[in-house]
Amino acid sequence: MRLTARVWVDAYLTRLRLQDIPAFVVAHGDDTGGAVLVKLATLDGKAQAFQRSFDIMTGARQWMTLAEGDESEVDAAITRQRGYDPDLWVIEVEDRQGRHLLDEPGLSD
Repeated sequence: MRLTARVWVDAYLTRLRLQDIPAFVVAHGDDTGGAVLVKLATLDGKAQAFQRSFDIMTGARQWMTLAEGDESEVDAAITRQRGYDPDLWVIEVEDRQGRHLLDEPGLSD
């Protein structure tokens, strides 16, 4: 059984908060089945956006880079994705060190 989007988002925000990494829900998607997109802003005008996808070979879920570069370009990519999927969650993480914790165990579930 998979976690609902809302439960995953709440758990992710808690992990970030425990590491003193600021994060905000920028767009609240569908509580049950909404996809989640994570934007990492490094507060220097640069950013990355990550989306979860499936590895075709293994079937495992993994985080892939959707866009990276100037923050305005990443924001434009996120806006396009929200146009395709109104149920999309968008979480913005702000960390000068570039920490997003998506590579930690349990966050790809």
